[in-house]
Amino acid sequence: QVQLVESGGGLVQAGGSLRLSCAASGRTFSSYGVGWFRQTPGKERVFVATISWNSGSTYYADSVKGRFTISRDNAKNTVYLQMNNLKPEDTAVYYCAVRTRGGPYYVVGAYEYWGQGTQVTVSS
Repeated sequence: QVQLVESGGGLVQAGGSLRLSCAASGRTFSSYGVGWFRQTPGKERVFVATISWNSGSTYYADSVKGRFTISRDNAKNTVYLQMNNLKPEDTAVYYCAVRTRGGPYYVVGAYEYWGQGTQVTVSS
């Protein structure tokens, strides 16, 4: 079992920045890739970014590429999502998740453990 807790969400004006954190406890967190997804009401959860267990690989959704940066500190069992130049369309609940299953990194089903989410609201 892995327990995940997201933090760092909030209200920010367009063009501003936020840094989300995902703190993990339980099973060996550092052995797994971790992803960030986001979801708006009535829509499916969609991929934002992912990072491999050793930070050797990172991937981003086209919509956030160049603005968001994912990183991790395995000594602290924490993954971060630095979000810059935020836009109103980035408004969503953001979830972190641990990837323990096979399948593409951008698919929800590849991730077994999920946090409770943190709200990000970007005003225009």
